[in-house]
Amino acid sequence: MAIDKKLLCPLLKSDCIEDGAIRDGELVACKFWVNVAGLNPQTGESINAGDCCLNWMPMLMIENTKINRETGAAIESFRNEMVKSNENTAKILLAATQTNNLIEVK
Repeated sequence: MAIDKKLLCPLLKSDCIEDGAIRDGELVACKFWVNVAGLNPQTGESINAGDCCLNWMPMLMIENTKINRETGAAIESFRNEMVKSNENTAKILLAATQTNNLIEVK
């Protein structure tokens, strides 16, 4: 005996209507049903599917964390380049002030 699975919406406290379901002869759509297209951040597989926003949250949070890590690495790289540039500028300014001290002013 097979048991039918019934999806319940935790937000609306009713049956999940998915997207474009027909209820009582009318086409209805859930406001929490979203279509996501892109790559799965864990497997790299292509995704183009609709599901409840609550089901997408874990994957989207993983993707957000991945992007934040990449942004942090880019900022750190930029910082390192700026430190090198500032050190070079300080050396040039120091050399310029030492050269000015060697010239006699009459």
